[in-house]
Amino acid sequence: MKICVIVNEHAGSEENTAALRSAAKERSDVVWWVSREKGDGRELAIRAAGDGFDVVAAAGGDGTINEVVNGLMQPDPRPVLGVLPTGTGNDLARTLAAHSDDPHEAFDLLAAGERRPIDVMRMRSPEGEAYGINAATGGFSGQVGEALTAELKASWGPMAYLIGAAGMLPDLKDYDTKLRLDGPDSMQVRALNIVVANGRTVAGGKRVAPFANPEDGLFDVVVIRTGSAMELADVAARLVAGKLKESGLVDTYRSRRVRVESDPGMWFSLDGELTTNEPVEFDALPGALQVVVGAEYRAIVEA
Repeated sequence: MKICVIVNEHAGSEENTAALRSAAKERSDVVWWVSREKGDGRELAIRAAGDGFDVVAAAGGDGTINEVVNGLMQPDPRPVLGVLPTGTGNDLARTLAAHSDDPHEAFDLLAAGERRPIDVMRMRSPEGEAYGINAATGGFSGQVGEALTAELKASWGPMAYLIGAAGMLPDLKDYDTKLRLDGPDSMQVRALNIVVANGRTVAGGKRVAPFANPEDGLFDVVVIRTGSAMELADVAARLVAGKLKESGLVDTYRSRRVRVESDPGMWFSLDGELTTNEPVEFDALPGALQVVVGAEYRAIVEA
């Protein structure tokens, strides 16, 4: 068993990263590679696959995982993806039940934990092609992603998402949106927010798609339509409570393909990384990556 850990040492807690690094030094089956600049994670993952590692683990936040996923989607066969969450969001780790406070247990899980084939998101726009694994968020949440800075994340951790959202409230806008799911027909909607979810949470644990199954070859698509300030406050309260689907402003669908085109252009973030405000298409790639999951992981969550 050969495990390569690709770490973003600037993500999340320095103390947690240092504990992982110390535990890694005690293991003969683990090597520790540092991602120093944006894009390094992708290139290091391609290199690790070429070097024959069995498991390539991303140590950092969802952005670090996204870079590693984009690297692992290049070669075939692909190594198993592992997750060592040390960032501010850690949303994929929540879905995979892959979080441990004990670094030794975390490495034991990488070496011997269950492997499951989960879906990967392929995003296409005029700016190119990219892959994601947790969720793409557009509209208001994309504006929040645009407002977040590395300094804000480092200072406030998960609270950074709430601070960023509060800062965008005066500029809240809706979008005249053409949405096409499986099939040739489109629907027109005045949307505030659109989430294309493979995982269950976004923005540091907000349960936007609590029943998403990352193994079913389908996205959970969540559309939040525009409304009054009071109605939107109700949406926010239901989001925090994990009951977003109960809002009258929220529509949910399941689909293998999604196309979004809007006026004005809707900014999308993919796994928390701001990407594009051009028309965008998403395809689910069923079982495209083997992933290490925790003992409490369940593909299907009952309502």
